[in-house]
Amino acid sequence: MKNKAVSVSYAGKRGHGPLSAIRVKPAAGNPRRGWLTAGSLTIPVALGRGGILANKREGDGGTPRGSFRPRQLWWRSDRHSRPRTFLPARIVTDTDAWCEDPSDRHYNQWIRRGQGEGGDRLKRADHLYDFIIEIDHNTRPRIAGRGSAVFLHLARDNFGPTAGCVSMTKAAMLHLLRRIGPRTRIIIG
Repeated sequence: MKNKAVSVSYAGKRGHGPLSAIRVKPAAGNPRRGWLTAGSLTIPVALGRGGILANKREGDGGTPRGSFRPRQLWWRSDRHSRPRTFLPARIVTDTDAWCEDPSDRHYNQWIRRGQGEGGDRLKRADHLYDFIIEIDHNTRPRIAGRGSAVFLHLARDNFGPTAGCVSMTKAAMLHLLRRIGPRTRIIIG
């Protein structure tokens, strides 16, 4: 079965288009937690264990500071129906992974992996990657070692820190998906 991106758009409310920008800021006193503001919505988020970093490096646990754009939504169709969003959407399969090896020519890109092969698997036993918003961090150009697999995804129950992503509750993710599109800026920092 081929894994094709689906580019059907849905409006959050009739006549409302995607937001022009959302902002992620660190929480006072805890660099591993933050707040995401999208229009009138403000939600708590977990950030990387290294907090927000201007000079992101592979493995540092930092959430990159900067302005990014969402590229597409990946979602687990075996666990959830397709959410409403303006983003292109793609179903996560057993072979989907993300290359985190700076020496690999596919670094910071989607790859297919068979059983026992490396890479950050997108289909996980837990629910963290049930919804993944892929962003354009370190994509144009891709620079080896500047960070890979930085996503917006679901948070752990205790809002524990991520490896560098921004994570949130399922309810917050579904609300956010209805309001963002490919031209929405994600401003972190």
